[in-house]
Amino acid sequence: QTREQHIRRDKATSNICTAQVLLAVMAGFYAVHHGPEGLAAIARRVLRLRELLRRGLNAIGLEAEPGPGFDSLRLVTPLAPQLLARAEAAGFNLRAETAAGPCAPGPQATAVAISLDERSSSAELLQLLTALQSSESPAPAAPAAADGALAQRLSALAAELDAELARAEASAAPEQLLWGEAVPRRREPWLQQPVFQRHRSESELLRYIQRLVSRDFSLVHGMIPLGSCTMKLNAAAELLPVSWPAFAGLHPFAPASQQAGYRRLCDDLERWLATITGFAAVSLQPNAGSQGEYAGLLVIRAWHHSRGEGHRKVCLIPTSAHGTNPASAVMAGFTVVPVACDAQGNIDQADLVAKAEAHASDLAALMVTYPSTHGVFEPGIREICATVHRCGGQVYLDGANLTAQVGLARPGLYGADVCHLNLHKTFCIPHGGGGPGVGPIAVAEHLAPFLPGHPLAADCGGSAAIGPVSAAPWGSAGILPISWMYIRMMGGAGLRRASAVALLAANWLAERLDRHYPVLFRGAGGRVAHECILDLRPLRRGAGLEVDDLAKRLMDYGFHAPTVSWPVAGTVMVEPTESEGLAELERFCRAMEAIRAEAAAIEAGACDPLDNPLKRAPHTLAAVTADAWERPYSRSEAAFPAGEGQRQDKFWPAVARIDNAYGDRNLVCTCPSVQELATPAR
Repeated sequence: QTREQHIRRDKATSNICTAQVLLAVMAGFYAVHHGPEGLAAIARRVLRLRELLRRGLNAIGLEAEPGPGFDSLRLVTPLAPQLLARAEAAGFNLRAETAAGPCAPGPQATAVAISLDERSSSAELLQLLTALQSSESPAPAAPAAADGALAQRLSALAAELDAELARAEASAAPEQLLWGEAVPRRREPWLQQPVFQRHRSESELLRYIQRLVSRDFSLVHGMIPLGSCTMKLNAAAELLPVSWPAFAGLHPFAPASQQAGYRRLCDDLERWLATITGFAAVSLQPNAGSQGEYAGLLVIRAWHHSRGEGHRKVCLIPTSAHGTNPASAVMAGFTVVPVACDAQGNIDQADLVAKAEAHASDLAALMVTYPSTHGVFEPGIREICATVHRCGGQVYLDGANLTAQVGLARPGLYGADVCHLNLHKTFCIPHGGGGPGVGPIAVAEHLAPFLPGHPLAADCGGSAAIGPVSAAPWGSAGILPISWMYIRMMGGAGLRRASAVALLAANWLAERLDRHYPVLFRGAGGRVAHECILDLRPLRRGAGLEVDDLAKRLMDYGFHAPTVSWPVAGTVMVEPTESEGLAELERFCRAMEAIRAEAAAIEAGACDPLDNPLKRAPHTLAAVTADAWERPYSRSEAAFPAGEGQRQDKFWPAVARIDNAYGDRNLVCTCPSVQELATPAR
């Protein structure tokens, strides 16, 4: 139930894994739908097509590399450039390679790799072979001159192959025929859990997915006040283009001539984001905010090296920073030196000056979050940046809280040198369910030459580009249409208004709830930024309540919990975003006020301190409808604390209270052990 691992600062790691979990879920559903039999059938079909392709290539005088393989073949030939060109002209993108590995198509290619998948067909193989055959190809005898002759030859090869496969299947022999060498078949059963056996029809799979969906609280049900995460509306108009074949069907390494539209989209986004942030250039390559941090620090390191100052390796990081900040700094090769914060949550400038001057000879960077992780605008941000620059360092700004600035302030103009952006937060790509994440970096002009490049995209990155930080040149390009649509539809005035509304909503909540839950940090003018931290520690002293008790009880009222105990233990961080109207904000405040009244009843001795709605929350449908009810409060009070109106659209929590700390300390793994997985197949 811990929201993200970087909440635990001392155990922080890059959250690239959480930013890609949605893709893993999609792969999981693929396995659920096909099951072990379906996946094996797909694999056998791909193997068969690969062997048919190998024989077809031989028939036109092209010899594939020998050896085992699954879905790919490799041709090492001086004709590689011509073969690539003929294939592309016929509508096929093959992979160009050199002895060192994949390369961009061109005269330097010395090999061609061909990969198949479950969508490939024998008809497609015939089209490819027809395109590849040429009088220039060295053929063993008279080459097939007509497409009809090649089709007949391929059909005959297919019949021969099927007969050989039938004989091998009947004798249960190793599939040397397909693999290229004797490979023992897998005999042990796999994917035997019931979920991989039940959902074969589309309707069954649909119902299974919907059952899972019904257990998740989303914006469909109500407000998600997760501070620092910006769980905002992802409009259908923004999401729709992601499924268009022109976007969804484009391979990351398709030839540049086939990517004109996508490149236009990327160029637009880079230009718009540069304008919004006040920087000179943007790279869309990083796949998560944490990866943006890492990429930004690598750019800073490369800049120092270009000036002969590679010894600069000290990175100053405030104690209030996101936990991924120190993790990224260490990964980038820096030494972390913490900087203290004052009682108001701002960077202690005296401590910053002392640390910066003490390390002036080897200072590389400062990582700062603005607005701060405490939910306030640092009043001395310009002075902070100037101090670091004076000591030879660069300023990396964590843009996780950019929602409070878009259209109102530009990091590039108040002193930052690098800023990562969370498109999966501020710019509407869904963050719930695990991404996919997009964490581009924006940089000042002097750092632009060092933006990440890619060996398969000559026009990706700067003139002195660092190496790639993601597998594809433009990262998770498949979901960039979401942010493009959001910015294009909102326009400058709309983006500015969204930021203003987000700030207004956060301050409205802070003023409304302050008398019940003191707001822990405020800026110099008494205001908060786009989120506020509510102090729940008095409830522990007065009623014996923990912050988790309030978080779980909010589920009974029909809300997702805010961020709990971060960045300060015993508090909640609330961020309403610009997506919520006044009515929903009112509903949230009424729920928080009602929970405070429940706590007051405990403080007054009117409720059992251990057996009350807060300590027993959340209340599931199974618990409320059980024959026995032995609690000192009513079922109605448990399940419908917001009144009769809640009965019409109640969201029922799927599970009751679990012990978070016990789960953290006692790992339970239901998957096979490493020893079991390492046992050779029999």
